[in-house]
Amino acid sequence: MSLTMPFAPGDLVVLVLHSPRERLWGCLLGLEASGIALRGLDLNPWEEVLTLVRKGQGDQVALGTRFLPMHRVEALYLDEPSSGVPSLGQVFQERTGLDPATYLGSAAANP
Repeated sequence: MSLTMPFAPGDLVVLVLHSPRERLWGCLLGLEASGIALRGLDLNPWEEVLTLVRKGQGDQVALGTRFLPMHRVEALYLDEPSSGVPSLGQVFQERTGLDPATYLGSAAANP
């Protein structure tokens, strides 16, 4: 029996890393045995990110396109609502008025 992967390029995901511990949110660019390619940001300054983007200062957000080797990956989650709690993408759209996939994509086009 083969396992069907629920992840596809373009999906919004939350990535948990170790050594050092990091939590990232962003758009999945690729997933392979060697690692994960992601366009996104660190979740530590999440509230500051929302404030900057809402005020039109999204260019001040530290977005990055990164390849993360699989040996650092602790967990990968689809960014989806759970038990009545909205996804980070839904929170981003509600608080900034911008579509998160479009924001991440346009930021990738204009680094």
